[in-house]
Amino acid sequence: MHKPFKWTAIVLMTFIFVFVSACSSSNDNKNTSNSSGNNASSNSSSSNSSGTDNSSTGNSGGNTSTDSSNTSEPAGEADKYDPPIDVTSVRIINDTYKFMEGQTIDNNMWTQLLEEKLGIKIKYDWVVSGDQPGGQGEQKMNVSIASGDLPDFIPVNAKQLKQLQEADELEDLTAIYDKYASPFLKEILNQDGPASLNSATFGGKLMAIPNTGSSMDGAAMIWIRKDWLDKLGLQPPKTMADVLAISQAFTTKDPDGNGKPDTYGIALNKDLYGGFADITGFMNSYHAYPGTWIKDASGNIVYGSIQPEMKTALAEMQKMYKNGEIDKEFGVKDGGKEAELTASGKIGMQFGQMWNPLWPLVDSKKNDPNAQWQSYPLASADDQPVTPQVGFATGQYFAVKKGAAHPEALLKMINLFVETGWGQTTTPENYAKYFTGDGFEKFKMMPFQAWPARKNLDIHLHVTAALDSGDTSGLNPEEKDNHDKIKSWMDGSSKEPLNWAYERVFGKEGSFVVINQYVSGNQLKLTEFYGAPTPAMVEKESNLKKRELETFTKIIMGDSVDTFDKFVEEWKKLGGDQITQEVNDWAKNK
Repeated sequence: MHKPFKWTAIVLMTFIFVFVSACSSSNDNKNTSNSSGNNASSNSSSSNSSGTDNSSTGNSGGNTSTDSSNTSEPAGEADKYDPPIDVTSVRIINDTYKFMEGQTIDNNMWTQLLEEKLGIKIKYDWVVSGDQPGGQGEQKMNVSIASGDLPDFIPVNAKQLKQLQEADELEDLTAIYDKYASPFLKEILNQDGPASLNSATFGGKLMAIPNTGSSMDGAAMIWIRKDWLDKLGLQPPKTMADVLAISQAFTTKDPDGNGKPDTYGIALNKDLYGGFADITGFMNSYHAYPGTWIKDASGNIVYGSIQPEMKTALAEMQKMYKNGEIDKEFGVKDGGKEAELTASGKIGMQFGQMWNPLWPLVDSKKNDPNAQWQSYPLASADDQPVTPQVGFATGQYFAVKKGAAHPEALLKMINLFVETGWGQTTTPENYAKYFTGDGFEKFKMMPFQAWPARKNLDIHLHVTAALDSGDTSGLNPEEKDNHDKIKSWMDGSSKEPLNWAYERVFGKEGSFVVINQYVSGNQLKLTEFYGAPTPAMVEKESNLKKRELETFTKIIMGDSVDTFDKFVEEWKKLGGDQITQEVNDWAKNK
């Protein structure tokens, strides 16, 4: 539900080639986490959309595909068109995307590869800058939809996809997907479960191909100063009672040894969410699920933030604040300020996500070489297992204009993307040429993408196996790069704190040990709603979210816990009940 902090987005962009699967940012009504950062705004571009050019290019509109009567349709998923065909699309870009010398949005390593391997030439009707929700890119796409001036292949968000489907503007891709999607692409599109493809399916017909990301990468975990645990003679937490005891000890027993009461048990930021110093994991430990949609005992979909478990968890957090275990000034400190406090050695624990060592914990390591942060799975407050919530990781779809001459070309292009990145024919040379190399994020030049949900988990599994065996021959280029950074830290040949951070993520004791435990145990709890924003959401959700944040913050800082009950009543009256009804109607009709 919650928007990622700007600082989170910056961090994830810095490490996008390692962590982000289609840069699935967090969808409002879909994702409470941000991995990747991860994680997946409902906008008409993704962070993998390429380019930095602000000017419009290409044709002014219309279908420029070569007529199928002049081209023998390739029978296979990787066959080349001969003669080549022209297809049209549009691009939404932002200023973080850099072109290599001599390359442009219209002519780059990916446009050249598509023509060389598939005989496909892409022409853009327009290119605009601005990939934020409600920004110039989304507005431009909305104008194209309203005017009916659509390209062959249309990048859209969930709301736009629904509009086009209801207007009967789209090609049914069901049979085309079955025939032309490679087995590897089909595997990738299902790695995060069936929700991604289901979200693009209307009345049993597949109307778009989802640009998949990774839900699992956004699962919450606990990060603890292991050196503080050892100094105080404490064991890693097995229960939530252990977590609370550790927090109290970190606050009262002088873990930094300076003789002053200046440390805090747990980090918290004023926005409450964002993937660092976040309440999500704390709440999940009490079986509360803020900002997401869950099923109740009767099978109806309900909003997690208004369930009684939230009141219980907020009451516990209020006690911690009163006891000085939470920074008294957290209410005015964003993630960046709370990160400074963490880096300065004043905080010993925080609920966050797998990428936290890369920021801000690496700064803690830089400031204190003895600081050793370790990730642990969420601990339950009772005898029931914890089910960490994860958001919906698909924020972009690729649809085909009804009547386009070569709808199958979309699948063929995405096949090429996934095969080049992670397929059996991937080579270090190809990866450097088309994905990440020479200081450029080259994958962004490719307009049609899908990313494996398990990409980062598989990096961990393959890298740790290679560290054990000493055999790196089976690693792909990205895995080999991570292996070398981790090994250099482990064997002492590098003192670079950033290599420590990679080890804390992908290594034998890294955060993906926790993710793997969640996945293997089938513990992750995916949001029950992954459709386009409902009418009431569009109109009323912003106000409801503001009230929610204010109420939760005030309760933590000392307002009566019973304020929660009043909030729930107001939430329902001010549009929450209407949104809930719309969500349940969506579920019945999906």
